[in-house]
Amino acid sequence: MSIESLYPFLHAGAADRDVLVADVARSTAEKVGEIGRLRHDVVAADAAELAACATAMAQRFDRGGRLLAFGNGGSSTDAAAMAALCVDPGPAWRPLPALALAADVATLTALANDVGFENVFARPVAAAGRPDDIALGLSTSGGSANVLRGLAVAHERGLLTVGLAGYAGGAMAEAAERGEIDHLFVMPSASVHRIQEAQTTTYHVLWELVQRALGRP
Repeated sequence: MSIESLYPFLHAGAADRDVLVADVARSTAEKVGEIGRLRHDVVAADAAELAACATAMAQRFDRGGRLLAFGNGGSSTDAAAMAALCVDPGPAWRPLPALALAADVATLTALANDVGFENVFARPVAAAGRPDDIALGLSTSGGSANVLRGLAVAHERGLLTVGLAGYAGGAMAEAAERGEIDHLFVMPSASVHRIQEAQTTTYHVLWELVQRALGRP
């Protein structure tokens, strides 16, 4: 998708300033409306599943488990944000042990170079994952091979597996049907921007529900 298709009013040549400002305002309002509707749709479809997932996560944390979060590109930064939120939530909340697997650049690049990029999350999960841990995999497409492998290995080792996907869920939805992903949350949109915004909301909601299940605040 080109920049021109996303913001045609910025690539239309000379334009009246007032018209341009109005187009920008309209485009912004449309995007705010889109993400609002998407968030509503996710909550409407998955409220009970979010509560069940948070309860299961809280039980793992209460037994000493850790969160292992991973994804590619923007999803990698979301995984890092979720891990940071757990580890350093602020004084009113309970710190929880969490790792963003892509933050270990030495391991990630060594595996990508020597073993294959599809294994950059599976190998760390296999090496360090414990049955009380939680594996959280994020993919806007739902088809990231390395995220799917990481979740599959986590499932094999008894970890709680949680997935966030976009579109219709892709291969992650198929993995959930096979029982390889315990809790899957799909953001039903074809826009990567809206998917990632909705995924951010979803993992923040999960985090807060986990905190409340643990008795904080």
